[in-house]
Amino acid sequence: MLIEMKVSGLTIDPVTNTPIVILKSTQENKAIPIWIGLFEASAIATELEKIIFSRPMTHDLFSECLKALNVKIMKIVIEDIRNNTFFANIYMSREGQNYTIDARPSDAIALALRASAPIFVDDSVLEKSRSVDFGMKISDLEKLSEDKVKEFLENLSAEDFGKYKM
Repeated sequence: MLIEMKVSGLTIDPVTNTPIVILKSTQENKAIPIWIGLFEASAIATELEKIIFSRPMTHDLFSECLKALNVKIMKIVIEDIRNNTFFANIYMSREGQNYTIDARPSDAIALALRASAPIFVDDSVLEKSRSVDFGMKISDLEKLSEDKVKEFLENLSAEDFGKYKM
């Protein structure tokens, strides 16, 4: 079963200084952290904050190419987790033809945000992620209200992000 999720926020793993995107379910009280790359975190953050650059960044360029080719992103689905690696698919449509493309979750999320497409996580991924040692408790994330997550993220200082700036 697929569970619809929204990007609840971005944070930095204090141990590894790796960016983390936090997805939280829209209907249920479930959340999942996904460790991502710095550039992908920047692509997600700029879209969340509606920052526009004078020249298109990679995810913006790809999004505009899809629009020019009349391709619509229908949804993205985080389908699996194997060996602590998440796997996602982008579901697209053009002129009645459906296409599915394998993608890193971070890239898929960055594109979904630009296309206002829904983000889904297979419930099996949520179950598998409970047995993975992420360095933080998933149950703690699930207990966070949206306001608490916003408060936490708003109180982060530049020093909290280590040497990386987004």
